[in-house]
Amino acid sequence: MQIKLFDSELKIMDVLWKNGDTTAKRIAEILKEQVGWNKTTTYTLIKRCIAKGAIERIEPNFVCHPLVTIDQARELETTELINKMYDGAADQLVASILGRKNLPPEEIERLKRLVNSLE
Repeated sequence: MQIKLFDSELKIMDVLWKNGDTTAKRIAEILKEQVGWNKTTTYTLIKRCIAKGAIERIEPNFVCHPLVTIDQARELETTELINKMYDGAADQLVASILGRKNLPPEEIERLKRLVNSLE
């Protein structure tokens, strides 16, 4: 399932990915604390996510259930980034990441293990 989610919609999804099924009311409370959104803004974005098929509304109590996993969202965002900024060449993205001089040794080691596991 490939559903394009905008940054504001990803904030809604992030609450669900971290907390599991959550009422719309609770999502509104969390996002009011985190980003200062009012209830109307949050509900509008929840409804947008429902219309896109990213969230299922369960009654009673307007419980929101994520239909898109964080891995699916990450894969789509990564593919879009590679296509947009690196002409579809994933190795160029990796080279860009590896070219950063401030990667900590443990991160370099994780990347080495990941590359070795692909061979």
